[in-house]
Amino acid sequence: MTEKLRLDIPILLPDVPDADDACVARLTSEIGGRAGVEEVHVRGTGPGEPAQLCVHYDPEIIPLPRIRELAASAGATISERFGHLLWQVEGIAHQRRARTVADGLRTLPGVLEAQASAGGVVRVEFDRSQGSEKAIRDALAKMGVTVREQVVARAPAPEPRRSGTDEAADAHGDHSHAGPDHAGHDHGEEKGGRGEKDHDHAHGGLLGPNTELIFSLICGALLGVGVAIEKLLPTAPSWLPTACYIAAYFFGGFYTLREAIDNLRLRKFEIDTLMLVAAAGAAALGAFAEGALLLFLFSLGHALEHYAMGRAKQAIEALAELAPRTATVRRDGETREVPVEDLVVGDVVVVRPNERLPADGFLVKGESSVNQAPVTGESIPVDKRPVEDIAKARAKPNAVDSSSRVFAGTINGAGAIEIEVTRLSTETALAKVVQMVSEAETQKSPTQRFTDKFERIFVPAVLALAVILLFAWVVIDEPFSASFYRAMAVLVAASPCALAIATPSAVLSGVARAARGGVLVKGGAPLENLGSLSAIAFDKTGTLTEGRPRITDIVPAEGVSQEELLRVAVAVEQLSDHPLAEAIARDGRERLGGRDVPEAQDLKSLTGRGVTAALEGKPVWIGKAEMFGADGIAPLGEAMRAAIAKLRDGGRTTMVVRYGDKELGAIGLMDTPRAAARKALAELHTLGIKRMIMISGDHQKVADAIAKDVGLDEAWGDLMPEDKVEAIKKLSAEQKVAMVGDGVNDAPAMASATVGIAMGAAGSDVALETADVALMADDLSHLPFAVGLSRHTRGIILQNVFISLGVVVILVPATIMGLSIGAAVAVHEGSTLVVVVNALRLLAYRDKRQ
Repeated sequence: MTEKLRLDIPILLPDVPDADDACVARLTSEIGGRAGVEEVHVRGTGPGEPAQLCVHYDPEIIPLPRIRELAASAGATISERFGHLLWQVEGIAHQRRARTVADGLRTLPGVLEAQASAGGVVRVEFDRSQGSEKAIRDALAKMGVTVREQVVARAPAPEPRRSGTDEAADAHGDHSHAGPDHAGHDHGEEKGGRGEKDHDHAHGGLLGPNTELIFSLICGALLGVGVAIEKLLPTAPSWLPTACYIAAYFFGGFYTLREAIDNLRLRKFEIDTLMLVAAAGAAALGAFAEGALLLFLFSLGHALEHYAMGRAKQAIEALAELAPRTATVRRDGETREVPVEDLVVGDVVVVRPNERLPADGFLVKGESSVNQAPVTGESIPVDKRPVEDIAKARAKPNAVDSSSRVFAGTINGAGAIEIEVTRLSTETALAKVVQMVSEAETQKSPTQRFTDKFERIFVPAVLALAVILLFAWVVIDEPFSASFYRAMAVLVAASPCALAIATPSAVLSGVARAARGGVLVKGGAPLENLGSLSAIAFDKTGTLTEGRPRITDIVPAEGVSQEELLRVAVAVEQLSDHPLAEAIARDGRERLGGRDVPEAQDLKSLTGRGVTAALEGKPVWIGKAEMFGADGIAPLGEAMRAAIAKLRDGGRTTMVVRYGDKELGAIGLMDTPRAAARKALAELHTLGIKRMIMISGDHQKVADAIAKDVGLDEAWGDLMPEDKVEAIKKLSAEQKVAMVGDGVNDAPAMASATVGIAMGAAGSDVALETADVALMADDLSHLPFAVGLSRHTRGIILQNVFISLGVVVILVPATIMGLSIGAAVAVHEGSTLVVVVNALRLLAYRDKRQ
């Protein structure tokens, strides 16, 4: 059982004094609201003090990589003392083996967290002051697991260091960590973005990756030969069939024995040990054929389970192969072909028609349509054109319009284009998806955590029952051999093999299918939770609306011209990157027709209300009407309040402009509802989402108007950012609720929801880090697909658990009544294959949009 940890993690906070407080507040809000976190606070934020993030958490519910992501999205960087390894490996053939490997790694000094999946992914979080990558590799090698390659990972950008920040940290409980910090994130001996494959490993066994299957078939063949000799050649020496059976024991029990030894070293008593005990018991009774049959069926079931799980594993590995390995780059006036790992930010890459794009960037030359389905799941190619201002795009690459932005792994259409690279190969949207999907494989869902707890109680209970049955000969008239055989049969029948793989196989398949459809799901917990939701809350701006408001009304105060109002408004708002500010700056310049705009200084944001700045020595306030008359700001006049009320009655978002003591007027804006919003919400209702609420910081009348347009019955307006958090907490107390937003401005509210869903994550690092579920495309129509797939996955998980437990319920009394070990193993292993194949059906889930 995984124990809860308390970590004091050194962090780097922004150097801007005011940002520290905001960063600390956001850190504690976003991490503290997550399931699995008991307590979080930041210590040592005074001048010259090293900051430490103190977190009390359950690593099975929220792992350290997730805490690292949330810290990054809040503007902090976790100290690089804690290493992070994410490897594709060979030698993990099934879920029980994955569990043994993870348990073995957790015993190593300095290892904080370790998880492994049947898909062949190992994730380790460790303290470099006590452990090392080499020690972890060596431990894996001793368990027969070889590192195949490093999963594409984020390369940490250099951060400015504050003196004293990287001091020793302490971890409490069973993990004691002391010592100096070391180097950055430990992603393995990585070469380029793809990781370097190790070609010297054993490829899973003596005869390649299918060694276990080959050994199983050899076991079956030897068993068949032994039975044939025994039945058809009565004159043959009596030792000959026995020799065949013993050889069959060797091949059938080779991997089972290795697994049992590893488990016993960890003081665990798993199904592999039970099978060996049963096979040894059969041999002791002289029933060699029965024991060989048991080992043959058990090893064959394992091998076929490994093969079937490989299907889901291949679906995930295929994502990493989407990006080309080379790129045609224009350097020094000539073009040359280079590995994508050698591309640097600012390179200009030439992409010919029908080629895959090698990097994330923006168009600088040519026009084409690009098939973005491999990354965003969009079914229709998107038209792309060059950016209008290259210098501006270079300065703010994340703000480039989607019509000029492209992603690695997508497919160019009929036109030749040139793109300027904005991300290294290890930092592309596709690279992050591959890494996060691989990490998601290792995260346990609520059902899996329940089944793990169930097994810890169930297995000892079965052992106790077997011991009781050993003495059945004392009560009933039968020889000890019959009681012993019955006890072994019950051990085999009651082993929870299918239960162990029931949930992980479904989660692996569901996460892989979601990624193929442009939806990133970070593990089994959000996948299951999304499938059980009955309520969803939506942010308004950029979620239900296009997020591109426009000026619709300009209402100058008496004695003020439109030009004077717009010049002041544009001067201030051009300093801000808020969507409303950008709209006023963009449309205001257009209406001014090229006339000069003065320069404002000292912009300060009044969160949720507006901004203030200085212009030609006088203060300027621009914001909601409610900003005026509070916090020492003079109230609005009667005429201005009447103008605001009229604009709001028309569904307009309003911004009031005051220059010094003079009211200049009001500006009305309107954001266009998304064309797909109404249809998407109707589909969600069909899927069983009974309650959908829009939450907005806008006036209630504006919120009501947008809600009516998109078909929502419930809208909550006039909400400050902290009010949105309280609104989500209130909804969460009543029922499970998802929060859908951009993952940036509404991150604290998303953290308080059961599931946080971010849209347009392909173009936003913060959205990818903040969300539990990320829609890679900025398209609301992907949400019904995500919810539908999650509901289907949850149904498959429940079916698998029912099948697994149902078989045990039938087999245990059947074996007590006399069912043979061979028949019990056949049904037992058959049920394991049934649940895996049932889970693989998720890979064929149809997106109803297509």
